Amino acid sequence: MSVTDSKNVLIINAHQYYPFSEGKLNATLIDKAITILESKGYNTRVVTMNDEYDVEDQLEHHQWADIVFLQSPSNWMGVPWSFKKYMDEVYTAGMGGALCVGDGRTEEAPKKNYGMGGTLTNTKYMMSLTFNAPEEAFNDEDEFFDGKSIDDLMFPMHMNFKFFGMKPMETFACFDVMKNADVENDFKRFEAHINKHF
Repeated sequence: MSVTDSKNVLIINAHQYYPFSEGKLNATLIDKAITILESKGYNTRVVTMNDEYDVEDQLEHHQWADIVFLQSPSNWMGVPWSFKKYMDEVYTAGMGGALCVGDGRTEEAPKKNYGMGGTLTNTKYMMSLTFNAPEEAFNDEDEFFDGKSIDDLMFPMHMNFKFFGMKPMETFACFDVMKNADVENDFKRFEAHINKHF
């Protein structure tokens, strides 16, 4: 990839620190992603939920990015509260045109085109997730998630990104990370996933 073809990747570390979950795996996956992406000529920026942030700066990061890469644990069937707070602050501020033009509806057609006002229509996103749940808990009607996939579980996040006009890339996941972690294999799969899509 030449410099003129270079792409911009905004990496969001959505991990919320707990004594039993310090975020080492999520941080290591981000480090690996940065190493691979920058070796391929991508420009990267990282925002971490534990750091202070400026809303206008975060909107500029999203406008700058060709790809938004969300690295997040699944906490209580969704993203951590600190990232939800980030979305409430940053994404709401972006509804004036930075990320979307309102909710997409007009006075002339108030019942049509909800969610179709996104202004990031040339931007893609990828989610990389870590789960305490084993992989076997998904895609099996006899298990907890009733046959649903990880993308079914993260449907609200997919809709949040779609609200801005963004297009999905294939989701990556590490499973059973608290009780039966297979970190070495997870790293190999992660590197293969990044190399496949970038």
